[in-house]
Amino acid sequence: MIEKIRTLVVDDESLARRGLVVRLQEFDQIELLQECPSAREALEVIGKEQPDLVFLDIQMPGMNGFELLREVQAHGYKMPLVVFVTAYDQYAIKAFEVRAIDYLLKPVDHERLAQSIQRIEKSIAARAQKVQQDRIVNMLAEATGEDCEAILKRLASGEDVSVARYPEHIAIKESGEITRVAIHSIEWIDAAGDYMCIHAGSETHILRRTMKELEEELNPQRFQRIHRSAIVNMEHVEKLCSRQNGEYHLILRNGKELKVSRSYKDRIKKLILNQ
Repeated sequence: MIEKIRTLVVDDESLARRGLVVRLQEFDQIELLQECPSAREALEVIGKEQPDLVFLDIQMPGMNGFELLREVQAHGYKMPLVVFVTAYDQYAIKAFEVRAIDYLLKPVDHERLAQSIQRIEKSIAARAQKVQQDRIVNMLAEATGEDCEAILKRLASGEDVSVARYPEHIAIKESGEITRVAIHSIEWIDAAGDYMCIHAGSETHILRRTMKELEEELNPQRFQRIHRSAIVNMEHVEKLCSRQNGEYHLILRNGKELKVSRSYKDRIKKLILNQ
């Protein structure tokens, strides 16, 4: 199925406008929305219809083509792709300065128009691909805790970017019993020699595992290292405080105060500001 390109034709000369419309009707991928005899009318239609493409005359009374584009931007309307159509070639450089996708001279030649539409289709496909890529990268960033730029670099280098599935509970064996501790209840974790102390509410559980092994099992969007030997659940953080000696401390909702080492300070500040 051909994806239709919703198109607007803007020209104050009725014969030129109708001639272009007739030519455009030969292309199945073009869906003509309306013909506008003035930039003022076109501004209203662009705001209402949000066309994908506008064939735009430059010299028009009252408001010319360049002024129309400035008004579209000033009104906050979605900017369509623009092909300038004019009888004069002295505007070509300025047309491309405002990022027009093409520049056609009247009378428009059929072959030249076909080339222009081919260029438009490629541009629309590239836009759609960029939107889809951004959507996927944002989803990956949300799921993995990585920032978008890091994910894009990994994709560009051909690395695998997989979404880890993090457990909702952690099994802790203590005194012959196995306790299932809900991940969301864990407030912070600190190291004690070869053991990890898991602090969850009023209880502290002892787990024989390295900090690195445990960190890999926890969702980095929720759990962050704040010290070489401490991990905190950011959902339990109330505030970040700076001391006169330059140290930073996290205050948890239960009143517990945890020191943030200098190497993690900037990342923790950024996370708190963006929450």
